[in-house]
Amino acid sequence: MNDVAEFADHYECMTCGHEWASEAVEEEDVVEDRVVKDAHGNVLASGDIVAMVKDLKLKGTSKVLKSGMKSKPIRLVDGDHEIDCKMDGLSIALKACFVKKVPASS
Repeated sequence: MNDVAEFADHYECMTCGHEWASEAVEEEDVVEDRVVKDAHGNVLASGDIVAMVKDLKLKGTSKVLKSGMKSKPIRLVDGDHEIDCKMDGLSIALKACFVKKVPASS
């Protein structure tokens, strides 16, 4: 469980001591949903399965993500690399321009 103490002007995590303004939490609820599109223009959502459209060498390793390699269900995140997922047993962050959405099987 996440223990959060509420004060008049801020919140505090009782586990780690991190503090943040109460206004910031309210603003996060109003954040617009951003649209993330794959290499072919299909809109991606958290939980989708994606496949690589080209080979990519992972920096700092000798591994290569091959074209056509599928991911586990993805999670969309903020930042330069919009996708968090697992491929080939590795947790990685990817840019959406390097993947395509895999159609859901019936």
